[in-house]
Formats: sequence, C-alpha cells, structure tokens
Amino acid sequence: MKRILLNIFAFMALCMGMVGCKSFKSITQLSGGGSATGRPYEMVLICGQAEWQSELGDTLRVVFKQPVAEIVQYEPMYDVIRIMPNNFKSLTKKHRNIVSIIVDESISEPEIKVDYDVTAEPQVFVTVKGHDNASVAKFVSENRENLHYVLEKAERDRSINYSRQYYSSAMYDLLKQTFGVDMYIPDNYKIRTTSDDMVWISQEYPASSKGFFIYKYPYEGTQSLTAEALVKARNRFASRIPGPVDGSYMITVDKISDDKGLEYVPYKPDYRTIRIGERPWIEMVGLWDVENYFMGGPFVSYTTVNQATKEVITIDCYIYSPKDEKRNMMRDLQHLVYLVDFPDSKSVESAQ
Repeated sequence: MKRILLNIFAFMALCMGMVGCKSFKSITQLSGGGSATGRPYEMVLICGQAEWQSELGDTLRVVFKQPVAEIVQYEPMYDVIRIMPNNFKSLTKKHRNIVSIIVDESISEPEIKVDYDVTAEPQVFVTVKGHDNASVAKFVSENRENLHYVLEKAERDRSINYSRQYYSSAMYDLLKQTFGVDMYIPDNYKIRTTSDDMVWISQEYPASSKGFFIYKYPYEGTQSLTAEALVKARNRFASRIPGPVDGSYMITVDKISDDKGLEYVPYKPDYRTIRIGERPWIEMVGLWDVENYFMGGPFVSYTTVNQATKEVITIDCYIYSPKDEKRNMMRDLQHLVYLVDFPDSKSVESAQ
C-alpha cells in the first residue's frame, strides 16, 4: 500500500496545475491486478448519518454530484453510494473509488490522506479528517478541485492503462502515417472513413454512438486558432460524416431555443486553452446536429499545432445517446487525448 499524507497547505500546493501533477503516483504505476469492483465514476462514500444530515453532507453532495460541464442534461460528476461506517465490509471495501469522512474532536487540523490499492487493485482511497462538521465542510469546499483531480486522474489512469494494453495496431499505424502522431486506440473502436487529412473512428450501437474524427490543415498563424476559425474548420470536416439519410451530415449547432422555447438565440461553443503534459491544447465544448435530420448531441474537441509539420491537428470527440447516460461515454473519448504523442515535434523543439 502506497500512502501520501497531506495537510491542507501541502495538499493545495501539490495539486496546483491540475493536469500533469507529479506529486500523486498514478494508479497504473501502483496496480498489479484487477480485483477492484464498481463502475467508472462510481464512488463509495463512507459518512455517518449525523454528518450526512449536517452542512457537511450538503457540501459533499454539492462537490461530488455537481453537473458534468460537457453535457447539457444533468449528470453528476460521480455516482455516489453513501454508506454508514459500520457497513464498510468485504464488498464495498473492494470498490475502485472510496472516500471516507472522519469527524473526531481529537483531530486538531483538517487533512486529506490519499492511499492506493488498500484492499483491491486498482483502487484510490481518500480519507478526509477534521474535528467537527463545519471545519470539514469548509475544508472539502476549499479543496473540491483537488479532490476532483485525484479521483479523475485515477479513472483516467485506468482508461489509459486499458488503451495501451488493448490497442489496435492497425489504427496506431494509420494515425502515425496520416498525422505523424503516436496514439493508442482500443481495438473495440472501428475505422469508418480515411483520407489524406482526416480519419473517422467510432463505436456504433443500436441506439447510441460514440466516436471521434481527427483532421489536419495548414497552420497560418494565431488566426487559425480563434474560436471562429475552429468552428469553421470543424464544420468543413464534420460535413464528411454522413447522417442516416441521403443529404444529411454533421454540423455544429450555432442556435438554440431560449429558456421559454419561443425563439432561437445565437449559441457558441465554450473555448479555453488547457495543457496536457507539456503540450498546449484548445478545448472547445459544444453541441453538434445533423443537417436534414433530427439527431444531435455534445462534442468536445482538442486542437494543437504540430510544429514539425506546421499543421493544426484537431481531435473531435462526440457522442449520440438520447436515452442513456453520456458522462462515461464522453470521458472515455476525452481520455484518448492523453494518449497522443508528437515524436517529430519534440525533435523540432529540442533543435530550436
């Protein structure tokens, strides 16, 4: 069992810069088996009844059940299974994600302890301690982003580990040849279309679909990376993804109905710059639709510049799931971006 004991100040300092934090050892580095139970983004929360019915319980519900930002309909960040401390037994002890709340008057300062692979593998076990409900509630609220980081990274590491273990060599070779990138795609995805500047890969089900398309085009300076330019490029390449009927194809939603449903108002995807590892990316979160057909859903795209080829590279992730939950489907796709490497760009950057 590997342990990291953090007080409030150390914890906040170590987690600054949520992506690429090296202070937490990833689960893939520590796990050696596969005995952990539970679904992705499901959490066992050990919390007594008195704490659960207090302001502490309210804070825990707000922090762990806040809505997923990338999805229009409400879905919580985590599916919380709250249990009493005396019910923490054999089955729940093997869960993949465990958060334990301990309130004890003898504890002088709030603290967070992160353990890995305590009773199963791969597993993350987070313990939050404090001397009363109010202080723990305040501590959890102040450290919500850090708690999310620990739990999200654990899920991401599991997903990355799976992709590296069960990747498709055919897709790896295709993406390497087309875009000059190393990318490990699980073999349960299928190649749908290919061209010199775009590859479309997806998983298709009777009532749902999830997939992504990767495309490239010349980098012409910072004007190539504005929100307007990225939407324009997205529409150009998305039009190659056919809909269910002749003449239908994917587009980016630019209008949505107002709160009263009486008229349409302009809509623009959210746009921000993030860093994954040492590489900057532009993340764009929005909605897609199908021209000439009633069909749509959320998308998240990631755009960067390949310095070796002077090209813009975009990985556009989308899902269609009108009846089922969307969170885990979208997270699976987003985790694939962490598997992208630009080996030729590293050579160019090191030579400059």
